[in-house]
Amino acid sequence: MLPLKGPPRRLYAFRYGWEPVPEAVSLRGGSKDLYLFEPVTGAAVVYDEGWVLIDTGLNPDIIRDPALRAAHYTSAAVGCVPEGDPLLRQIAAAGLSLRTLTACALSHLHCDHGGGLRHLVDGPPIVVQGREHAFAMDEATLEHAYFRSDYDRPGLAWRLIDGEVELAPGLRTVPTFGHTPGHQSFAIDLAVGGTIVLACDAADLRRNIDELIPCGELTHPELADAAERSIERLHALDRQPRTEVWPGHDPEFWATRRAPPAAYG
Repeated sequence: MLPLKGPPRRLYAFRYGWEPVPEAVSLRGGSKDLYLFEPVTGAAVVYDEGWVLIDTGLNPDIIRDPALRAAHYTSAAVGCVPEGDPLLRQIAAAGLSLRTLTACALSHLHCDHGGGLRHLVDGPPIVVQGREHAFAMDEATLEHAYFRSDYDRPGLAWRLIDGEVELAPGLRTVPTFGHTPGHQSFAIDLAVGGTIVLACDAADLRRNIDELIPCGELTHPELADAAERSIERLHALDRQPRTEVWPGHDPEFWATRRAPPAAYG
């Protein structure tokens, strides 16, 4: 699908900021009073010919402007970002450039995953599940933590897919619907080091994966069964040889992941 030859050479683990999140958002049946300070994460999958960005983090312009912050954060907890632009800082730390970016693949369009899309206007394709894009454009509101100003922009080159797709040799989508209608995770088969699966928000925490606990926050109650199937799939993948599933927002887990310029693979 993408003009890349595999397998991927390196994987960089990106951190874009942090969010105070009730445990109940990450774990079905979790506490509404216990807050976790969760990292906002993404990744870069690097090939010889270019690289693929996985998720883009928060939009610092919205967080830092009092009027924009008040207008957007009506229900979602306000995130925290380091100085400068978090996405551009992580790209630079990895020694990468937007000029060589082949594509961006989004797990879903929540505000902490699509906030960097403003940098990709008139740029490379943006891969998302068709059902996720349809929900974001037709139904999603601020109450769902979707910021239309992040993703409804002229010049974004959407590439809509359906289900499991090999985006490039060694990089495939893993449909993990439930958290949102079209949430997807990503499996990366590295040249060295085995397979890493980025669960994204289908499993915020290692507890989701280890204890088969679905995510706690769903855009629609009727997605509960899909969320259960998704966590079962991620649990099964994590038990496969030379495969590790990374939760999307686990503070303790991500404290052990090497940040750029260090890489996996």
